[in-house]
Amino acid sequence: MPLPCNPMSLRIQCFCIDTHDPTRIATFWESALGWRRTYDQDEEVVLEPPEGSAEDGVAPDMLFLRVPEDKTVKNRIHFDLRPDDQAAEVRRFTGLGAREVSIGQAAGTSWVVMADPDGNEFCVLKPL
Repeated sequence: MPLPCNPMSLRIQCFCIDTHDPTRIATFWESALGWRRTYDQDEEVVLEPPEGSAEDGVAPDMLFLRVPEDKTVKNRIHFDLRPDDQAAEVRRFTGLGAREVSIGQAAGTSWVVMADPDGNEFCVLKPL
């Protein structure tokens, strides 16, 4: 039986993303999301939502950490992004260095699976 948790005393601080090159992959996500770089060292880079935005202080930070090993399998966790214009965002992400990938999704799905420059999968959903 799980122990009770006080949700007011716990929050997700950041999503950690392993990479060979924290600066390169942080630059992709910084451009993709419009987030700000708040820490930048050779071994780790932190992105946070735009200062003063609705997500600032609410959405978890993104922490990119230098690791020696390669990515070898499909991500077990990924981002689902919901833009106002799916096709325009897919084109924009492609221009930033992402690519469309197949992970076994059925033909005609309503989302587009993409991979960032390090191969980390994310989905671009249709607008609501």
